[in-house]
Amino acid sequence: MEHPHLPSTEAAVMVIREIAQAQNLEVTVTDDVGADQTSRRASVGAFTVLDPDGSLPHEAFIELGGSPAVTVRIFPEDDAKITVDGVDFEDVPRDAVPAFLRSIYSGLAYVKGRFFPPGQWLIVPLPRDETYKELILRTTLSPWLARNVRS
Repeated sequence: MEHPHLPSTEAAVMVIREIAQAQNLEVTVTDDVGADQTSRRASVGAFTVLDPDGSLPHEAFIELGGSPAVTVRIFPEDDAKITVDGVDFEDVPRDAVPAFLRSIYSGLAYVKGRFFPPGQWLIVPLPRDETYKELILRTTLSPWLARNVRS
């Protein structure tokens, strides 16, 4: 699915701030700039700030207040990890993050359970039939997850 292109981490952070403002949520952003600061740069030498191509990688960690508890870690490699009430969604494309958050805050996301195999999943539908689904590993649901259970 085509989402509006977010060319940089900063562009994604700006859109997330706009979504938070529209939802009346508090936002905390922590920026890590430089190859020596970003989390996926295990092979970078000491005191190396730039990537080999001369670019300056930028990673951001965003905490959104309110319910559900949502954090977003945007990586320089054009993807993100979104955590919703303890449920981790890895490798969400950076361009899909705004639609993902809008789905969470507009009430489209829901929890679905099955008896066999047993388990509960948090399902986040996005426009044009794109869906993200993750297993909920805890045995007890948070109040927000419990409110969003569908049979």
